[in-house]
Amino acid sequence: MRFSILSATLAASCFFASSSAISILLGNDDGFAAAQVREFYRLLKADGHDVVLVAPADNESGQGGRAVFTTSKNLTVPSEFNIIPAGAPSLGRDPTDPDVWYYNGTPAACTYVALDYVIPNFYDNRTIDLYLGGPNFGLNPGPFYYTLSGTIGGTYAAIQRNIPAIAFSGANSEQRSYTWINKTTASGHPDPATIHAQLALDVVTALVKGSKPGERLLPLGYGINVNAPFITSLTNDTCVSPSFYQTRITGGAMTDRAIYNKTTGLFTYGNAMTEGLNTCINGDCSLPGETDVVDDGCSVAVSVFSIDYTAPLGAANTGIRDALSPLVQFPNKNGKMMIKARDTLTREEKEARHPLRQA
Repeated sequence: MRFSILSATLAASCFFASSSAISILLGNDDGFAAAQVREFYRLLKADGHDVVLVAPADNESGQGGRAVFTTSKNLTVPSEFNIIPAGAPSLGRDPTDPDVWYYNGTPAACTYVALDYVIPNFYDNRTIDLYLGGPNFGLNPGPFYYTLSGTIGGTYAAIQRNIPAIAFSGANSEQRSYTWINKTTASGHPDPATIHAQLALDVVTALVKGSKPGERLLPLGYGINVNAPFITSLTNDTCVSPSFYQTRITGGAMTDRAIYNKTTGLFTYGNAMTEGLNTCINGDCSLPGETDVVDDGCSVAVSVFSIDYTAPLGAANTGIRDALSPLVQFPNKNGKMMIKARDTLTREEKEARHPLRQA
């Protein structure tokens, strides 16, 4: 299913500038000098948006939503690609661009440092309309990566601070500096980092154009996870202009399993596709899984998610409630606990008294 909000707009506006400038906080987990985030930064600026990039001083992939703040005022080692020398402040500006900041912390920590220090003290405490994470080097599809990815972790950190946010990831996983972007390729198309940045910009443009002026770009507590396929422009044009499809986070997703090596006596990880990871509980179960879509060819998967992890009201939830009663009490709309024994409550009474029914 094509993403209903994006499809028409992308068809008409791909590679054209947005007419609505917004205030953007940009971050990632690959670091402030990574090729894809810097290309995204460049294109967003060229499109007229007000952008501040605050990202880790070095690669912080796999940190999830951990907020780890440095305990040193200065860098003890050089930043990624040796752009910032050891001994420089742990928070600072890129020497070539005052709107690009590095911080020696995890992606979520960078989000908080940006919102609570950089923006208030250096940008007149401007309102941030949208947080953007990435594009990441490597895909982040499915629930397992949702909790593992630093790019997504920095994104839902912003959502928790009431800011609409989108995480972008791409299958091209080579870690490169923004100074290593190819101006020409064998296919005649832009560098993969540039194409990933343009695909991300297309999503932003569609969302801004498809939203009412002055209103939030996404509802409170909602975000978008975008995964783009491997872009082949360095060698050929097999996949340089992928289509966008609306997806769900579950479906075809992988988790880890431990693999023991008898020779070394050590463990490594492998993939496991499990029903527990891919059971459809929320949302539209008819949508394809983002893992399947991005693995199936030249397609971009676009999944809407929320940060409310509460299980929905339904038969499964009621069954769990039955099992926990009367040990676990459930408040009614007046804040009073229902202490009536479960054996005396009908299923209809339990459903009717559920807090979600009393909103």
